[in-house]
Amino acid sequence: MKIAIQGYEGSFHQIVAEQYFGKGIELIPCATFREVTRHTKSGDATFGIMAVENSIAGTIIANYGLLQEAGVQVAGEVYLHVVQNLMALPGVTLDDITEVESHPMALQQCHNFLDTHPAWRLIESEDTALSARRVAESGSRTTAAIASVRAAELYGLNILAPDINTIKNNYTRFVIIKVQDLLIAPGANKASLYFKTDHRQGSLVRALEVLDGVNMSRLQSHPIPAEPWHYMFHIDLEFPSLAVYSENLERLIRATEEVHVYGVYPSALKH
Repeated sequence: MKIAIQGYEGSFHQIVAEQYFGKGIELIPCATFREVTRHTKSGDATFGIMAVENSIAGTIIANYGLLQEAGVQVAGEVYLHVVQNLMALPGVTLDDITEVESHPMALQQCHNFLDTHPAWRLIESEDTALSARRVAESGSRTTAAIASVRAAELYGLNILAPDINTIKNNYTRFVIIKVQDLLIAPGANKASLYFKTDHRQGSLVRALEVLDGVNMSRLQSHPIPAEPWHYMFHIDLEFPSLAVYSENLERLIRATEEVHVYGVYPSALKH
């Protein structure tokens, strides 16, 4: 089984892949989320994994755009408790550090800790695990990385400061994507979709009023660049049965200009 992930060995995407599929998998590391969707749609990867939301930083709205463009299907989800750690080469101390490298979101998640070291230069990178690998390969004794414990173990780094998240209850939501086949997994009780409305007063309210017997766990608006004053709304619906979901979907289609279903799948618990 080949799994396309954004990032490199030791990344949180790899942790999610092994948590969801087990460790007997082959990873296809990708520099961008667009590459993840491309490998998945082409069939090079059996599945892909994409982060779509963080409990601190919010929705990664561009990734929903990629899901829409690629025409792939959401087949599942994972909530991962994200713990960030400061790491450097063995023997390096906090007093040796002059710069810290990591993904922009990781730097944002650790701002309280980083603010206590105002002299450190912050360097943004494409991936937390890649930052750890660079520190290991560079031999620099003045550079630290922020990444997972898995990355520290993989690249032989020592953790100088563990669990440096500003907010400890920090979760990232990942979706599992596959080639679109419209098949629904057993036990499915959640759907991700978007709908479009016009710019008339009350159009959003009218669309939401048709929903009944479902829990709307997410609502995110996004302007449509090519259609001024038109918006799409990304929503997640949790439902007690597929029959209830189907009835709501039919009503939503009648109440809006367009509806697209990303996928129907079993909801995940936060671990």
